[in-house]
Amino acid sequence: MKELSIEEKMELIKRNLEEVMTNEDLKNLIESKIPLKHYIGFEISGMIHLGTGLMCMSKVKDFMDAGINCSVFLADWHSWINDKLGGNPEIIKKIAVGYFKEGMKASLKCVGGNPEKLKFVLGSDLYHNNDLYWVTVIDVSKHTSLSRMQRSITIMGRKEGGDVDFAKLIYPPMQVADIFIQGVNLPHAGLDQRKAHVIARDVAMKLSFSPLLSSKGEQIKPVALHHHLILGLGKPLVWPVPKEQLQELWGSLKMSKSKPDTCIFIHDSPEEIKRKITKAFCPEKEIEFNPLIDWAERLVIPIKGKIEIKRDKKFGGDKKYLSIESLKKDFLQGELHPTDLKNAVAEALIQILKSAREHFSKGKPKQMLEELEKLIITR
Repeated sequence: MKELSIEEKMELIKRNLEEVMTNEDLKNLIESKIPLKHYIGFEISGMIHLGTGLMCMSKVKDFMDAGINCSVFLADWHSWINDKLGGNPEIIKKIAVGYFKEGMKASLKCVGGNPEKLKFVLGSDLYHNNDLYWVTVIDVSKHTSLSRMQRSITIMGRKEGGDVDFAKLIYPPMQVADIFIQGVNLPHAGLDQRKAHVIARDVAMKLSFSPLLSSKGEQIKPVALHHHLILGLGKPLVWPVPKEQLQELWGSLKMSKSKPDTCIFIHDSPEEIKRKITKAFCPEKEIEFNPLIDWAERLVIPIKGKIEIKRDKKFGGDKKYLSIESLKKDFLQGELHPTDLKNAVAEALIQILKSAREHFSKGKPKQMLEELEKLIITR
């Protein structure tokens, strides 16, 4: 396999991202020829939906194709702090190294990646007998104000200014320290984690412990990579969505496992996928905040390279879209009906998720999923 040029690596890394902090730093990092080290961290909070599975892992595949060492951080301590799965650390750890790990490997396989090349790091393993980690947490904290830590609890899905237990204020500096202690120069997350990455970049040149170093031994900032947060299938609380209220409404717009009928899990059956998408909000001739347009743009076309519309000749006949621009144009003009788009997205996702469904239909993975489903129902 031929060595990719700097421009080719940049294109792969930036493809389908919302933000790179910053393009200049990314180019300098690639040009420096120091090993590119990625990580993305996840709370362990339930079943894996498309936003976690396909959206994240499609970018991990791009990073792998660009020659980057990629890892998934199983944030069991962060999940405990944030009261996930009943706040039981033993259950969280069991789900992390069992169902969740299997699910992320299956998701990467769905998008054409090689799960064997993906490294997994469990938070409690990283922290065990690791004095340097906790020193780094303190180092990060000494360079960050209390008010900023309080504002940053939104990375946990908490409202800014809310009354929280003190442990939750330790969460942001721990997340930042995770980056430095692992020598990660390409931290990756959804846009909702931006505040933690901004802190990481702001403290990077001030740290005395676990700094990131260039090939010349100089301290450098991590390059933060932020992917899109895909929309849930439900109708927004306010429609049309007022741009001035977008920030406060975003939590209700994005895909969430707490609203299972508005999201698709990686192991949903074809019947479940069709049922959920048939009921989905998909306003005719509207492309802004339309979840089916969003999924076509962010999932189907990037993963499959196309989206295929199957319809009777009297309704325009079959059509293949290779770009989201042409699809959006037809949808805006009423030449593509919501029902036809829904059918196309559903069929594409059924195909994409086939290997994940099969993976969780038998053996130990099936048992892991069943145990998690019982836990979610009973807790």
